[in-house]
Amino acid sequence: MKSKIRCDEREPLCFGLVRMEKFFRLSGLLLAGCLTQACSVSPPPDTVAPGETTRQIVAERVSAVVVTEQDSLSHWVSRNFSSSQTPGDADGGSAAPIAPDGYFLTADHVLSRMAGRNVFLIYGQGGRLAPVKARVVWRSEEADMALLHVPVKTPYYYQWTPPDRWLPAGNVVIHGGISTGFRSADGKLSTTLGPESIFTGTRKFKIDIPLQPGDSGGPVVDAYGRLVGINSAVEFLVPMETAFFIDSEGNRPNTKMIAALIENDRARNGGRRAAAE
Repeated sequence: MKSKIRCDEREPLCFGLVRMEKFFRLSGLLLAGCLTQACSVSPPPDTVAPGETTRQIVAERVSAVVVTEQDSLSHWVSRNFSSSQTPGDADGGSAAPIAPDGYFLTADHVLSRMAGRNVFLIYGQGGRLAPVKARVVWRSEEADMALLHVPVKTPYYYQWTPPDRWLPAGNVVIHGGISTGFRSADGKLSTTLGPESIFTGTRKFKIDIPLQPGDSGGPVVDAYGRLVGINSAVEFLVPMETAFFIDSEGNRPNTKMIAALIENDRARNGGRRAAAE
């Protein structure tokens, strides 16, 4: 015969015991979830090659970041982005649209010299490239990632690869930066990324696609046009005078954290954004 010990939760001692029991129960569930993920096995890589539809998705979403002291880039745009009209002080890179209302991810180091300068995002709107001043929502030097917002609609944006699925090494990927996005060769993911959990931070991964200057902050995309992560760096081996490409490095954030940042920013700036649109 089992007996139950009852206590009055209004009593301090009993209230503390009840809270401890709930804490340990929750901790056990979280630990079980983590162990299940850790003990699961990565599936074989998906070797499907990107088709024309995927390449069109990437081409429609190619976006650039320009950091400059100038207040407008209209003269540069009116001359079809002529190299002779490029702002002399401009720094820049690529970006990836991740929401329909103007949110973009890029690499934090693209903004490393933004103090006292303007940040512009150039996004293709119906085939017309238009620079818009961007606002920095969040940035992390450690993760080499930044979240930007522009007050325009961005109907062509990326969906993440499912965060609860494996991304095995060997999965075919392409890149969507401003330098290689229109002509990216197929590459492969060199790092296995496991399913995302609430404890998952920003994870580094490597791909075997050689990138060019300007590609930093651009999207790494799977064969189905879904976002894997953001390009961060290119690694070369220079034994003598000739540099040999080794791999490119990207970062994948916790997608739920990014979604929360966007939701919080929408709540704080909803009125201003609605007026701009």
